[in-house]
Amino acid sequence: MTQQGVRWTADQVLALAPDTASRKAGSKLGAVGPWSEAGSSDEGTVWGLCKGSGSKPYQTVVDIADASGPAYKCSCPSRKFPCKHALGLLLLWAGGDGAVPSGQAPEWAGQWLAGRRKRAEERSSGENPASPSGSADPGAARRRAERRAERVTAGAVELEQRLADLLRGGLATAEQSGYGLFEETAARMVDAQAQGLAARVRELGAIPSTGPGWPVRLLEECALLHLLGQGWLRRERLPDGLAATVRSRIGLPASAEGPPVRDRWLVLAQYDTTDPRLTTRRIWLHGAASHRTALLLSYGAAGRAPELALPVGLSLDAEMSAYPGAGQSRVGLGEQFAPPTPTDIRPPGVTTSQAAARYGDALRDDPWLESVPVTLDRVVPTPDGDSWQLADAAEDAALPLAPAARSRPGLWRLVALSGGAPVRVFGECGHQGFTPLTAWPEGPGDAVALC
Repeated sequence: MTQQGVRWTADQVLALAPDTASRKAGSKLGAVGPWSEAGSSDEGTVWGLCKGSGSKPYQTVVDIADASGPAYKCSCPSRKFPCKHALGLLLLWAGGDGAVPSGQAPEWAGQWLAGRRKRAEERSSGENPASPSGSADPGAARRRAERRAERVTAGAVELEQRLADLLRGGLATAEQSGYGLFEETAARMVDAQAQGLAARVRELGAIPSTGPGWPVRLLEECALLHLLGQGWLRRERLPDGLAATVRSRIGLPASAEGPPVRDRWLVLAQYDTTDPRLTTRRIWLHGAASHRTALLLSYGAAGRAPELALPVGLSLDAEMSAYPGAGQSRVGLGEQFAPPTPTDIRPPGVTTSQAAARYGDALRDDPWLESVPVTLDRVVPTPDGDSWQLADAAEDAALPLAPAARSRPGLWRLVALSGGAPVRVFGECGHQGFTPLTAWPEGPGDAVALC
């Protein structure tokens, strides 16, 4: 089927927005008014001219046929990808009312598209002159890995001493010393090239004085950090899978070395998290044949959205390879055999009790796991005092929503979709509760993104 014959929904388009402001601005441009010379091709290209504040309209083009998700080009000065004009153009195209007719791409759009196709061919054939030639020296790589392991070991030993000092002095000293105590320790872990340890130390610093019970939460996190440090220092004694998990949690790089699994992968959810240096995009997938739930990670520099974008509700015919580690969900994207297309596939669901048990089982393989991906079948969002929970329609049980989920607009979309009736919900189930990411009505209907 050609891309011209496949229409996305407005929700799938808006799921590409890098932030709420872009989503609102793009929605305003999803009408015919500001657009002229809009068109689309059977090869999966959409283009148009959008009237802006200047004398010249903005030239906007989107390549929908890219197997890694849509690619965008716009002459506007925005640094967001996609910009509001690309979102508006896609919304106009998704409407399917003839506002974006089939036609021949103008020269400016064709040149950009031809350049993309040429670069893709060069990458696939290994002829890209910008790519380095020759293989890296395996001996040098081994020596670098050994030196880094020595630095990480020194950092883990130092961290153990600092944790012992904290507990010896009493947890109250953490409140008195303030965040600076933990930030200085985190900086030492960065020097030791143990980014995973540094991140967990910074999380410790955010716990003191955060309400009733904070000493208990701090002690729990100190115990997990101690366990991770000890896991690294004794990694040679661990089973291979758990040792790989420890290396991953420490922050050492790894490659997706598992055998490639080809499947029709349903895009379950996509959302971004940011810090001052990096934007991380998490894309959850479900294999229609393998029944595996997998996680794709994509990264962008601070302030820029990652390049890989897969809207919720589409499916991708592709190969995925697993990263090492016991119970790990992360995969690497391999060969893609067709662009993403809409699908009516839904993941099978479990009860709330089964979801909680699944998280408990996963902790045996990865004690530092914050949550597991789970699809709940036939649950109803209901108030629970000042909070909310997902009540199971099949049994007398419920899962509380995680604190972060209670303040998101997606909660009210979920409540509206349910209307008191059971729905199917995909999300992340962990020690803080359940975070809903996508939902489906019990009858026919498209997936609704909640994040």
